[in-house]
Amino acid sequence: MAVETLRTRTHELWTERHPDLDTSPMEVVAQVKRITSVMDLVVEPIYQKAGVTSAEVELLVPLRHAEQPLTAIRLAELLGMTRAGVSKTLARMEKRNLIVRVINPADRRSALISVTERGQTVIDEVFPRELEAHGRMLAGLGAERRAVLDSLARLAESMESRLSSAVGEQGSPDS
Repeated sequence: MAVETLRTRTHELWTERHPDLDTSPMEVVAQVKRITSVMDLVVEPIYQKAGVTSAEVELLVPLRHAEQPLTAIRLAELLGMTRAGVSKTLARMEKRNLIVRVINPADRRSALISVTERGQTVIDEVFPRELEAHGRMLAGLGAERRAVLDSLARLAESMESRLSSAVGEQGSPDS
């Protein structure tokens, strides 16, 4: 595959031209990006047909069956998204009647977000098709599925445990 050849060659060139630089993180990051790209390509037509974005789906999924309305801050925390990104996406969703925001009686500075009937209809059509598409892409794992899932969980946990120190070194992701 041309993209994989480019990734491999890029890694080789950086290693060759900067021997003092530890390029080993590129190997893991490249595979994560590769997987993300493939999954995005698979669901993109589903989202386009429904007239929604990946960010909107990301927010509609947890809102659909939430036992109570959620705040934008809580959604951002739960999903690992930036507050600014969540706020922008919610504003677009509200204009399109996918969600409704009401003033939070416990804290009038924030709003409680719920999915509308239209939002429910959209996510009830989109999410099952997304799961089906993901299932087709992951079917090739067979018996190795559990080992892959365990490895991915270990990677996520390892990265999350280092997140606060990494963000502290680089600055806030919301800045």
